[in-house]
Amino acid sequence: MSKKILIPISILAIIALPILGACAPQAAPIEDAAPEVLELEDGLGRIVSIELPVERIISLAPSNTEILFAVGAGEQVIGRDSVSNYPEQAMQVTDIGGGWGDLNTETILTMDSDLVLAAELTAPEQIQTLEDLGLTVYALANPVDQEGLFENLRIVAQITGHEDEAETLIAELRGRVDVVLAKVATVEERPLVFYELDATDPNAPWTAGPGTFHDALINLAGGANVGSVLEGAWVQINLEELIAQDPEIILLGDNFYGGVTPEDVASRAGWDSLSAVQKGQIYIFNDDLISRPGPRLVDGLEELAKFLHPELFEE
Repeated sequence: MSKKILIPISILAIIALPILGACAPQAAPIEDAAPEVLELEDGLGRIVSIELPVERIISLAPSNTEILFAVGAGEQVIGRDSVSNYPEQAMQVTDIGGGWGDLNTETILTMDSDLVLAAELTAPEQIQTLEDLGLTVYALANPVDQEGLFENLRIVAQITGHEDEAETLIAELRGRVDVVLAKVATVEERPLVFYELDATDPNAPWTAGPGTFHDALINLAGGANVGSVLEGAWVQINLEELIAQDPEIILLGDNFYGGVTPEDVASRAGWDSLSAVQKGQIYIFNDDLISRPGPRLVDGLEELAKFLHPELFEE
């Protein structure tokens, strides 16, 4: 009678390993996948190649910062210009200079950014400096109307991966604009509005001319802009012309940065003849709402309409 030889399972496993290894298919060597590249024309007419995903963004304009947070990309913002102050969360992001001053390129170089989001109005030398340092810079176009704003929202959403959030936001903004337009459509008389940007020289204050968002929004809100008959986007108007037009409402966009008050305006020599001064219709206005081409332009439109036609918004 033959004897059975018992081999421990552990030894069988060791014997089987080389056999199984020989029979197993060999894994193909892993090759690095080529990064996905998004090519977009920017506001300067350049084709910019952007490697996706974009997870670390530096914003060079307050309007850009507001757009990034509005479409849901706030957590991807790692740097912002000194003027960006909205939303509140943006103030926690590293300040990289810019605005009215120089960029802190040393700080920028340490941030390992995927993209620098500039604006069409960003100083060309700043953009060139950053590109010379090897950074990818995309400049958003400066929109001239509501649809241009919405296009910027879509571009930023595409770059950052927040398309759905952007479309939801655009639908909401459109709805709010439509409400204002429906209300002011019933207006028979449009008050003449003087929007003050800078009155360092009270005899020749700066205002917004034709083709600006200030001009467009005043008209959409049911008013007429004193500066619309002037030449140039940002222009000075002499006191004689201002008196001749005789605005019914004065809006002080220079209050926040210049500290100008309604009392200051009323005390200016020669301004006491203006209807707006005589009726006490001089109001402080948050210029950020209509000077920054971001989602808060709709806030600006709503506020303008309430100043121009308060009776339409009484509850």
